[in-house]
Formats: sequence, structure tokens, C-alpha cells
Amino acid sequence: MVDYSKFINERSKARTPSAIRALFKYYDIPGMITLGAGFPNKDTFPFESLQVTLKDGTTLKMDQKLFESSLQYSATPGLPALTDWLRELQLDEHKPRNKDFSISLGIGSQDLITKAFEMFIGPGSNILIENPSYTGIVSFLKTQPCNLVSVATDKQGIVPESLNSILENWEDEETRPKVIYLIPTGSNPTGATIPMDRRKAIYSICQKYDILIMEDDPYYFLQFCDPRVPSFLSMDVDGRVLRFDSLSKILSAGLRLGWVTGPKELVDRINMHTMVTNLQVSGVAQALAATLLQKWGLEGFYKHIESVGKFYEEKRNVFLECAERRLKGVADWTVPQAGMFVWLKLNGIADSNELITTAAVEKKVLAVPGVAFVPSGEPSPYVRVSFSAVSPEEMDEALKRLAEAIKESQ
Repeated sequence: MVDYSKFINERSKARTPSAIRALFKYYDIPGMITLGAGFPNKDTFPFESLQVTLKDGTTLKMDQKLFESSLQYSATPGLPALTDWLRELQLDEHKPRNKDFSISLGIGSQDLITKAFEMFIGPGSNILIENPSYTGIVSFLKTQPCNLVSVATDKQGIVPESLNSILENWEDEETRPKVIYLIPTGSNPTGATIPMDRRKAIYSICQKYDILIMEDDPYYFLQFCDPRVPSFLSMDVDGRVLRFDSLSKILSAGLRLGWVTGPKELVDRINMHTMVTNLQVSGVAQALAATLLQKWGLEGFYKHIESVGKFYEEKRNVFLECAERRLKGVADWTVPQAGMFVWLKLNGIADSNELITTAAVEKKVLAVPGVAFVPSGEPSPYVRVSFSAVSPEEMDEALKRLAEAIKESQ
């Protein structure tokens, strides 16, 4: 198993449990009287109960005890009603070799990812990252005292030979990267999904050089294939995978619920960070998600994500038809096998930034220039577009306008 001490920086190691939050594990002991926490008295809360109506017309009434718990301060990792359900999901879906994993909730998965990075990064740390990669994380990492080491990608995601070459030719073992961040499924921005043979090769390389894998996988359940490509968590035999999931893409983005799954030693450090910053995730959001997921059970959940996956697959197909009609000859693209994005390479354009931020905006179409996703900040001929929330008519019109802007720039 991995020795986690060498990955955790001194600042993270110095964090200790909040004296108040350390008491939470005792609160449910029968007969316990607490004078330790400054809980507001529940009798002052104006809320009596909560129920919501689902789109199928079903009324979902929250269990009264769960509702009352959701209104109060609760344990940092999350309400047991939700964390226990998510543990069952991870066991059923990923079948991790190590059953003794920990789970903790965050305000979306990005909350947890940034806390994990702050656990790993020290002055001068070298972090392996896909090129291109998610702009939210790229922007965050550029504020940290670290160096971003770009790993080449193609239409199937990370190129294992690039990763191996970087590590094999790294001269100083002390400064060699210890962590890799990747989005293996329906990558944001490229839409690429790493096939199983590459995942095995990447994991093997990480074993050889003792690299921890930060698996950011919010589009895992939006795969347009059956069966789904297995996760890195499912193949982890060493305890070197820290996996991040999200309910944003499959239940609601506004719930702001994500969760991390991984070795207890690492998840505990993330919890320490949460204790001294935002304390916990919204209890009401947790209870609402738990109520729905408990009603569905795993069978109902899988039925739901099947319909969500088909929805986005149909969206993708229509978008590609529009792209073939409007962008043929002015841009190239790869068909995504998961997620919400298409990565366009503009022909005859060395840097898409000015075109997208000025010319396209003037034509009233929005997209994201490729430079936003490049760790080094170098100019890029690429553009990220999303088909998730636009109608077929809007897709066609938007790509028509984009094609006009490209032709004029060419």
C-alpha cells in the first residue's frame, strides 16, 4: 500500500480536528447531554416539513427526523443517510478492491478537488495535468505555488507514452511529480474518454513511479456506451486513487453536491480542511438528495442515469449533424463518447481567443476559447462548445454564426 505521508504537505499535516466538531461522534450516544456545541435551538427554526414534487408527478415527503437533522449543524463528512447510500453505490458500480474506503461530501466536487490539491501542493511542487484540462482547475492551480507539467492528449485522452516519457526522463527524483489530475470520461473540454487499455497503462505507470491519481469523473454516468468504461477506482489495488464524483450533471447543479472516495488517510485530511473553512455541506441539500436516492434505490438510480445518458447522446447526435452542415471545411472535431462537449479545431486559425471573445460575441454566439484550458497559457486553435442546454434550432443557428465568424477571420 501507498505511504501517504510523503504526499501530504506540512500545512495539511498541521491541521487538527476542530474541538467542537470532534464532539459530533458522541452526540448520538443514548443519554448523552451536550453542553459543548453552540447549536441554535430547533424550536426557533420556522420550517416544519419539506416535500417536493417530481416531474413524474410523485410527491416526495422528507422523513421528519431526517428533515430536522438537515436543519442543524451535522458531521463534516455528511449526513449518514446520504454517505451510506453513496457508499453502497460505489461498491455496486465500481467494486473497489479496497472496501475500507472513506467518503466525504463537498459543495460540488470542485470544492473537494481544490482541498485535495491544497493538501498535496508545497512550494515548487510539480503537478501532472492533461493538456488541455478543465479551466476551473487550471485557473485554481495557477494561483498555487506549483508548476504544471503538461501531459499530451489525443482524441482518446492522455497518451501513456507521454506520461511515461516525462517521468522516465525526470532528472531529480526528489522533485518528480507525485500527483496526476485527470478527467477520464467525457473530458472537459475535449469530450475524450480514455479507453480501458490506456487506463491500465496509465495506472501501471503511476504504480511504477508511485504517483497518486486524482480521478475527476463528473461525466462518468453520461457515457454513450454499454457497459460503461470502468473507473480508475475499480482497478486500484494500491490505494493510490482519489476519486471525485458529482450529482450536478445527473440530479441538479444547484444542489451543489459532490463527493470524494478514497483512502481514509487522505479523506481525513480533506475533512480537516473543511472543518476550518466551510464546516459542512448544506444539510437540506443533502437530505433532499438522500430522500430521492433512497426512494429510487440503486435500480431506480440506474434507470434515471440511463435516461439522462440517452438524452445527452441524442443531443450530441443532433449537434454533430448541425456541425457537419455548418462547420465542414472550416473546423475539425472528434465525436465524443460521453459528456456534454465538442472540441473544435478551427482551420487556418492559430489562436481562437480573439475570434471567440470578440467576433463570435458580436454575432451573438458564446463559446470558450481553447487557451482557457491550456495549462501553459499558450495560444490554441481550439474552441470548446457544449450541446447540453440548447435546442436543435439554437444549435444550428449558433454554428451558422460561428462558421461566419471563422470564415471572416480566415
